[in-house]
Amino acid sequence: MTVTDQTAPVRGGAANADREHFVTLFDASFLPIGLALYRSLEAHARPFRLWVLAVDADAERYLTQLALPDLTVIPLGEFETPPLLAVKPGRTRAEYCWTMTPFACQAVFDRDPSARRATYVDADVFFLDDPRILLQELDESGKQVLITEHAYAPNYDRSHDSGRFCVQFLTFDRSDPAREVMCWWQERCLEWCFARYENGKFGDQVYLDMWPTLFGDRVHIVRQVEKTLAPWNVRCFSQRVREPLKPVMYHFHGLRLLPGRRARLFKFYDVGPAGLAIYREYLAALSDSFATLDRAGIQVPCHALPGERFGWLKRLARRWEGTERFGTVG
Repeated sequence: MTVTDQTAPVRGGAANADREHFVTLFDASFLPIGLALYRSLEAHARPFRLWVLAVDADAERYLTQLALPDLTVIPLGEFETPPLLAVKPGRTRAEYCWTMTPFACQAVFDRDPSARRATYVDADVFFLDDPRILLQELDESGKQVLITEHAYAPNYDRSHDSGRFCVQFLTFDRSDPAREVMCWWQERCLEWCFARYENGKFGDQVYLDMWPTLFGDRVHIVRQVEKTLAPWNVRCFSQRVREPLKPVMYHFHGLRLLPGRRARLFKFYDVGPAGLAIYREYLAALSDSFATLDRAGIQVPCHALPGERFGWLKRLARRWEGTERFGTVG
């Protein structure tokens, strides 16, 4: 088995014992977003290793070309198993990515025996502080799995179909109790993982709502919900907390990169001034991502917004509150 990496994991030693392992997955169109995640880990999570499941050949090739320290590329062909390949033809790319997500942390454990735990993070998560602030809760709980709530603001509550919990940041340690939870999730997603709400299921995510009941003795729910921000709760927390927000992470759900170095920042949300400040910081990080790609001569495809034309985008850019907002990268 070949794992593409320019800086191989350290085997043993005190430094590696302190290293946190994170794993994500994305295709080439998300490369600038994935690079922003990587840079935020560089800023806040050392020592760390980010493992990236490259969903397409371009993502694998470009990440290998960039040769980033503390980043390991897992080619799709080395990740896919016969059970995954068996369900692949019946699922869209997004649905198949969701199906693969429960296997991501296991891929880390299989490739690095020194990893004591692994945290799956969505590629559009960005760290604004040390993720160990959240992981310390897991240490103190004595449990083996960590999950985060959506923590919806009341006016954006979608827990009835999207679930109480969000896959955005999810940790398993290398123990049999954690592995049992992971295997249960893997089996459910192989059975059913689609982009629709059906019989109490939606994608890979609503399965997590069952964990406190099925696995309550081994699953810890993050208590510091005000540190796991997203467009559906940032304005609510900024109004509720008297001091300035100090998030560990922000989930840039719905952000899409468009032609001309523009981005749709969010849709259907009002994030307020505190939220907009976070988006400005993220746009600067995306600008750095594009600069890195430009220096390497790498051009990535933009996201498509079906049925939308730029005249309409420009009008929406002037009428964002509670609907959509667009910005310029760089």
